[in-house]
Amino acid sequence: MHIRWRKSSFSEQPDGNCLELARQGGDIMMRESDDPNMIVKAAPETCRAFLAHVKAGAYGDLT
Repeated sequence: MHIRWRKSSFSEQPDGNCLELARQGGDIMMRESDDPNMIVKAAPETCRAFLAHVKAGAYGDLT
């Protein structure tokens, strides 16, 4: 099965390292482009909650 990974729009260059997302079945998959074999799979609700916490600063400044 082919997985279509989508690169973050914040990636500074086409080959730059960044977070990539894909859908497979009912799950959302995440990976870093510099380590594509490490994949985190989550339900859409879990992914939305995680991203909301990141945006709210729950994990500090991640830049």
